Amino acid sequence: MEKVHDFLVYLDGFIGGHVWFIILLLGTGIFFTIYLKFPQFRYFRHAVKVVRGKFDKKDDVGDASHFQALSTALSGTVGTGNIAGVALAIHLGGPAALFWMLITAMLGMCTKFVEVTISHKYRDILPDGSISGGPMYYMKKRLNIKTRSGKIIRIGTWLGAFFAVATILSSFGTGSLPQINSISTSMFRTFSIDEKITGAILAVLLGLVIIGGIKRIAKVTSKLVPAMAIIYFVGALLVIGTNYQNIIPSLISIFSDAFTGTAAVGGFLGASFAFAVNRGVNRGLFSNEAGQGSAPIAHSAARAHEPVSEGLVAILEPFIDTIIICSLTGLVLLTSGVWNEKIHNQFQQTDTVFLEGTFNDSDPEDKLQLIDYLNNGEDGILHNGSVRIESGVIVSDVTLMNARSVAENVRIYKNGELYSGDLMIEGGKLQDELGEYMVQGESLMHSAPLTTEAFTRSVMRGWGKYIVSIGLLLFAFSTAISWSYYGDRAVTYLFGSRYVIVYRLVYVVAFFFAAFTDTTIVWAVSYITIVVMAVPNLVGILILSPEIKRTIKKYWVDFRQEWPGVRLPE
Repeated sequence: MEKVHDFLVYLDGFIGGHVWFIILLLGTGIFFTIYLKFPQFRYFRHAVKVVRGKFDKKDDVGDASHFQALSTALSGTVGTGNIAGVALAIHLGGPAALFWMLITAMLGMCTKFVEVTISHKYRDILPDGSISGGPMYYMKKRLNIKTRSGKIIRIGTWLGAFFAVATILSSFGTGSLPQINSISTSMFRTFSIDEKITGAILAVLLGLVIIGGIKRIAKVTSKLVPAMAIIYFVGALLVIGTNYQNIIPSLISIFSDAFTGTAAVGGFLGASFAFAVNRGVNRGLFSNEAGQGSAPIAHSAARAHEPVSEGLVAILEPFIDTIIICSLTGLVLLTSGVWNEKIHNQFQQTDTVFLEGTFNDSDPEDKLQLIDYLNNGEDGILHNGSVRIESGVIVSDVTLMNARSVAENVRIYKNGELYSGDLMIEGGKLQDELGEYMVQGESLMHSAPLTTEAFTRSVMRGWGKYIVSIGLLLFAFSTAISWSYYGDRAVTYLFGSRYVIVYRLVYVVAFFFAAFTDTTIVWAVSYITIVVMAVPNLVGILILSPEIKRTIKKYWVDFRQEWPGVRLPE
């Protein structure tokens, strides 16, 4: 299984982690921002009015209100990425990464507007009166090619099927299995609740919600999303307020390092400009899912007599998800100072590596060599062979790095006791097939544990960890709810609505088992399926850009006639 995981990670490096994908995503956002004359800014106030229902009509067709569709889409995007993803981005790229997350979100607001508009336009009304929509429908209806001889080349039909299959896979890889695994782990560490109990309770709740379809999902998420946002918002403000003296320096670091990269400070060894951009763009795009094509599935269910109004609603999604919530998390991490501080923790083997020789991160020459290793992955300094341990302390001439930092005060345990003896190291990695060894010490941290630590650096003190645990619970559970809907719409597209109930049952059962099993492989598959969803969707909206522009223009012409007294955006 480890070899399968390594292969999937390697494959993702050539797909989602490669520069071509970032260029396609960012390039699409830049193109539509210029082509449509910055709609994310010009139409923002109007979008807020649409969400509030100011321009609704009684005869609008759909299964959910604008606000409910926005809440469902937000519940799918606001998830563990807002707590763990931001922490990972800053851990890797420094404060500059947060700047590029925000830039990505601004472009993503336009991409969301476009993909939701065209998907809503070509949604299907099923025989039972319910709505089914998403990028697969506009692909099938608009991207098939008709030759001069009248023959139809069904490129769009195949693209739609391709997208739908990827959506089903991603519903498990993104929306279900890793989410419950994160929840159950957090509940066990914080409240000592057995993972199986957490999985069983939440699986039952999930089943009760999703069996009812989009109408029940919309009702639940429209209450759950505001609740979880308020809890997290208040907790974050308490951390930032407690560390108020660091607010201005933190803001300065975000913007001053944006075009230079972040210099080494504390335990942080520095990040180049290119690396900060890559991490910020990557985490920003996958936080708000702009261009992936998932959110248009939820927005397609919204009640509207034309598509553009729902596209306008979608503008608010990356704004709330990334510009507000991710910025809050970023400021929590920066103002609390935990992002570059070495903190006592238990090391994960995937984060640790043994280097040949003794390195001091306070020495300029050693620091340059370590930065070169981190940036270029040079294998020349990786240790191979045995390492001597006495009473848990490393006595051989090696350096242990954890989470991209030089570890200090390291103690090594075997079966719970301080270890004395030799460790076998190959390619810098501890050989521990049986999982007998535990390594603790002081190093940088990342992901959810880093955010958890930051929340304790406030007036809440130890209580801060409960805010993160509850936030993870609500964020991850709501993500699982929304992705179940994305998956069942993809099943409807491929096989018909009669198979949806089978999909939902499988989804709930898998959700339970993932609470106490390793989902590493699932995460790796998810990284790839996200790209498989995004690429045909991005290519599709670029091909249909003239039609999208005409549709938007017609909306404003019709709106002027229906609402003559309302001032239009300039």
